[in-house]
Amino acid sequence: MSDAYTPPDTPLDVVHEDHEILLLDKPAGLLSVPGKGEHLADCLLTRAQAAFPTALLVHRLDRDTSGIMVFALTPHAQRHLGLQFEHRRTKKTYVARVHGKLEPKTGTVDLPLCADWPNRPRQMVDHENGRAAQTDWRVQRYVEGETRVRLMPRTGRSHQLRVHMLALGHPILGDPFYAEGKVRDYPRMMLHSEELRLLHPDGGKGMSFRAPAPF
Repeated sequence: MSDAYTPPDTPLDVVHEDHEILLLDKPAGLLSVPGKGEHLADCLLTRAQAAFPTALLVHRLDRDTSGIMVFALTPHAQRHLGLQFEHRRTKKTYVARVHGKLEPKTGTVDLPLCADWPNRPRQMVDHENGRAAQTDWRVQRYVEGETRVRLMPRTGRSHQLRVHMLALGHPILGDPFYAEGKVRDYPRMMLHSEELRLLHPDGGKGMSFRAPAPF
């Protein structure tokens, strides 16, 4: 995978929109927020603001991850949602295709993570300096040489799902940082944010939003 940033030229995929929140299905290969430099200016946030001028950032997905992202449309909604993410009141479910046969069919990875400073933005397991990170998994099915799995992060560390799967010996297919050889040789990283549950900023009603995985 080349390091050149060539984001997909696809229209905005609106999953839900009301007076407080906007849910979009982010394509793989598009930054959530602008990177450093003019060549990294194109991102989901600026595309969202072109169509919804009041859109405000709440959280991020990695460039190579696709799926559901929520944006606030008012400062109140941004504060409300920000606190939900901070206090782990939101619930995210991802779908991934990983290398090999992941066993057992359900489990939890509990491994602390921190930045691998010489190799940023890579992260690594670090029992001394890492911050607590937990991921629940549930196998959906086994296909020849790979596993389709649902991942439910309890924490929101950078690259958490990618490093946790690598630590189990089952890197995510197509991961440009953590997969090697044939495991890396896919048209995209096989990780998608499929479902997001949150409390609506206007009234606190529990809501669930989905965007099916494109793989």
